[in-house]
Amino acid sequence: MSYIHKTSLIILIILVQTRLKVSAVDDPLYQLCSSSAGSFSPNSVYVKTLNTLLGSLQTGIVTPSGFSRAAIHKKLFGIALCRGDVNSTECNTCVVDASAEIRKRCPYNKGAIIWYDNCFLKYLDHNFFGQIDIQNKFELVNVANISNNPTLFNQKVKGLLSNLADQGSRSRVLYAAGETKLDTFTNLYGLAQCTQDLSSKDCKICLDEAISELPSCCDGRQGGRVVGGSCNVRYEVYPFLNSS
Repeated sequence: MSYIHKTSLIILIILVQTRLKVSAVDDPLYQLCSSSAGSFSPNSVYVKTLNTLLGSLQTGIVTPSGFSRAAIHKKLFGIALCRGDVNSTECNTCVVDASAEIRKRCPYNKGAIIWYDNCFLKYLDHNFFGQIDIQNKFELVNVANISNNPTLFNQKVKGLLSNLADQGSRSRVLYAAGETKLDTFTNLYGLAQCTQDLSSKDCKICLDEAISELPSCCDGRQGGRVVGGSCNVRYEVYPFLNSS
């Protein structure tokens, strides 16, 4: 299944997605290396600080919350979040892989984000905890169109994700997943999730904003995602989450 990767920061890229379970060691969905946060030299004390932060994020991940945050000497701040259905082993593996890969792809940046299917990791040189990240985001779009009544389909997508946004923002772990009937033979599946440093109110704001962007990227498409640094939403016409 093919997906179009959309973001205002880069040219469109074709990505390949399948219905098979995605391994945590696969290539990341996307990464951003912050230029505004500045950089550091290979011999800088910052190297040790970053290594300490990444280690703290790895050891701090606990399930079922699947979230950790750390701050080192008030100089570096980071969070890691696993998708709400991911088990403890896969969550830990993904965060370890993300920590290693982000060092390779953004070796001397004081700020970076990396996203996988199972998790994402973010760090910056200033305190961003509790703030909605509206700048760092991208979209993944299924290239297959809905052939029958796309207008009704779009309404079903919005209805499902809006309900999940409401449920997720009120849950302890700021995550919800669910499904709804499209017809006798087809279900629509979705998820909504926020980073757990956000308040319930800000989580709902973040998710509603993500949902509002779907018509511009995913109108009448069989699947799509809006993925950001504070929240993400996704829908598909096939089950994509791990069964409980």
